[in-house]
Amino acid sequence: MTDSAAGATLAGQTAFVSGSSRGIGRVVALMLAEAGCQVAVHGRSEDRASEVAAELAQMGRHAGTFLGDLSQEGGAGRLADQVLAALPALDIFVAVAGADVLTGAAAAANFDEKLASLLTVDVLGTITMARRIGSAMHARGRGAMVTIGWDQAEVGMEGDSGQLFAATKGAVMAFTRSLARSLGPTVRVNNVAPGWIRTAWGEQASDVWQTRARREAMLGRWGEPADVAAAVCWLVSPEASWVTGQVLPVNGGFRRAPFPEGPAVEHSDRGTPS
Repeated sequence: MTDSAAGATLAGQTAFVSGSSRGIGRVVALMLAEAGCQVAVHGRSEDRASEVAAELAQMGRHAGTFLGDLSQEGGAGRLADQVLAALPALDIFVAVAGADVLTGAAAAANFDEKLASLLTVDVLGTITMARRIGSAMHARGRGAMVTIGWDQAEVGMEGDSGQLFAATKGAVMAFTRSLARSLGPTVRVNNVAPGWIRTAWGEQASDVWQTRARREAMLGRWGEPADVAAAVCWLVSPEASWVTGQVLPVNGGFRRAPFPEGPAVEHSDRGTPS
């Protein structure tokens, strides 16, 4: 891990990162810990969550481990209540948890099934948890939250996955702006909108998509989870104390590039699954 952009300015604060047992969420949790936070972990799998918890414990930064499936009815509300009961003085909430509809068995689901999963976990899960945790922060008089969007949600992208993520991540981005208005001035709420991030799908993507990812970034490379985590750490830090209600694209400078030669592919990942 590299040093966080927030340095040690988060010392003494407590953070909860949903979806922190893998991918982007795991890196966010570890980077917040490096910045001085006590960090609580969340995942569906006890094995994966305990691995991250052990890493945090070695740093002296483990604030708790919470298990919960946000795809289950009432799952997000129960998780939020458990976190607030255990960590009533929570300073930071990062909502990374999202449904992975691009790898594993879920990749074979049809459009409607994938949409239902993303709406339940990414949209309703984020909204429910952010509202409950945000209300508690507001009552306490302080706090910072970051949600996760998608850099092309507002401009669109072809294919099934483009439609899926534009609809769901676009909803999260719009909600974030409204929640910031509701919770200000005591609680800051922002959104990070990743571009092509090398998560699980990116690591196995075909040459066609490898080329497209590099072409569509002005910096000419894939983004890494650490790129997203560094932006999150800055947004929750005192250095960003006058920033709220914003969507920050983290995409290497997106540019619309010609689609590289190769077969048309419907399923594309913009780094949103954690």
